[in-house]
Amino acid sequence: MTQKNYSIDAKGMTIGRVAAQAAKALMGKTFPDYTPHIPSQVKVTITNAGKIRTTEKKRLQKTYTRYSGHPGGLKVETLGSLVGAKGNGAAVRKAVERMLPRNTMKVGRLKRLSITE
Repeated sequence: MTQKNYSIDAKGMTIGRVAAQAAKALMGKTFPDYTPHIPSQVKVTITNAGKIRTTEKKRLQKTYTRYSGHPGGLKVETLGSLVGAKGNGAAVRKAVERMLPRNTMKVGRLKRLSITE
């Protein structure tokens, strides 16, 4: 298999639209030789992640939760605090990660995702 490149310009787009395009490309569904059980060799590049359009309401109300399994171990983080700490690229990566199917090919697909601010 040959390596294929797919680039997305995120300027002026919302996080969900960029993530949906990236997840679809990482699965290989944008190419005619798509086969579900064979991992595709697609490298996805997202540019201008710092210019993604988000509303103030989304930055305040969108929350990401994770649980450690211990009592009192629920961690809640808003989109605004995630973007402030790690940048828009982290929010896009988290959205793409959650749109990919939860199977053994997920880790390899995420390694072929590169995001530039």
